[in-house]
Amino acid sequence: MRALLILATLLLAAPSAQAASGTAAGLRIAQQCKVCHSIGVRGASPKPEAPPFRTLAQKYPLENLQESLVEGIIVGHAEGMPRVKLTPRQAQDFLRYLAKIQRK
Repeated sequence: MRALLILATLLLAAPSAQAASGTAAGLRIAQQCKVCHSIGVRGASPKPEAPPFRTLAQKYPLENLQESLVEGIIVGHAEGMPRVKLTPRQAQDFLRYLAKIQRK
């Protein structure tokens, strides 16, 4: 009985641990974008034309970005934005991070 209780506890904790590790992985991906974008919950973007990540959900439903992140985002900024192409797992982690920091 005790073993069953321990197993149930571990199974219930696994999704939250996975979400936490996904959020951390998403932050690592976002770190590659901080030259232009504000990637945290406050602060201006270094480049004014680059929206802070915490405001992206105001313009784009985050759930609609998965496919674009995997297929490759090409945005025509004057100075150019590097082509962003993530694996499905990276896109999921990145979107989990974005969801966590969105301004309500």
